[in-house]
Amino acid sequence: MMKKRYGKVFALAGAAALIMGSLAGCASSNKETETSAAATTAGTTAAASSEEAAAELKGSISMVGSTSMEKFATALGEVFMEKYPDVTVQAEFIGSGAGIEAAGNGSADIGNSSRNLKDEEKAKGIAENIVAIDGIAVVTHTDNTAESLTKDELINIYNGTITNWKDAGGTDQPIVVIGRESGSGTRSAFEELLKLEDACKYSNELDSTGAVMAKVASTPGSIGYVSLDVLDDSVKALSLEGTAPTPENIKAGSYFLSRPFVMATKGEISEQTDVVQALFEFIQSDEGKELVESVGLIPAN
Repeated sequence: MMKKRYGKVFALAGAAALIMGSLAGCASSNKETETSAAATTAGTTAAASSEEAAAELKGSISMVGSTSMEKFATALGEVFMEKYPDVTVQAEFIGSGAGIEAAGNGSADIGNSSRNLKDEEKAKGIAENIVAIDGIAVVTHTDNTAESLTKDELINIYNGTITNWKDAGGTDQPIVVIGRESGSGTRSAFEELLKLEDACKYSNELDSTGAVMAKVASTPGSIGYVSLDVLDDSVKALSLEGTAPTPENIKAGSYFLSRPFVMATKGEISEQTDVVQALFEFIQSDEGKELVESVGLIPAN
């Protein structure tokens, strides 16, 4: 009789356990469903908010300045306009000095500069917003046998002390020294980094990065300097102190010719229009940093 009673008790306990397990499973399943639903709702809400923000952002942005920043600024404008269809980004590339002046006098929202702002420019209320770091590549004709220059050799080539490649690792061939025009951000940065202000002996002074590339590519014995992001197979990039001009080496600090890319504004970013502020927010985002790296530059933050 006792065995039968215990059997009934065990049976009832087993049934209760099964029921409790089933209820727990249902509760767990319900929680997972609720969590999944909440995540889906949150994702839908975020996407809707993003689309709403894109729909609400309207206006235009004008940029003027550095020819060295053309590749970056063009890519930035295209991606930003695709993200915000009701925003127009216009860019003109006429040199860093002109860009900073345009930002200062209000004829442009942003002045693109491939050099740091001077103290007198900052004193006029122009803000220096560094958006990327660029390397300055020293380039020569593809037939040149020279591979690398020391810092002193580079300085002496540009100040006129070395005039033949046989004295700088190449063959017996005159050096044709090519540079940018006065007012160029690339020229200012190059000369400041090498302490060559007003001391360079140029054979040609050209008004754009593209013009320097074309002249070096077509002139045996030539040497020039350009923004790192425009390098291609039409010219030969020289190593400096044995270090190649690459984003990795610039980030590591082992390549000594580097400079900031600045998007200058009249006043701080917080004082700009909503569309200009949104552009700077985009540059600082993960997507913006990927864009900076895609054109051969290093994100500033």
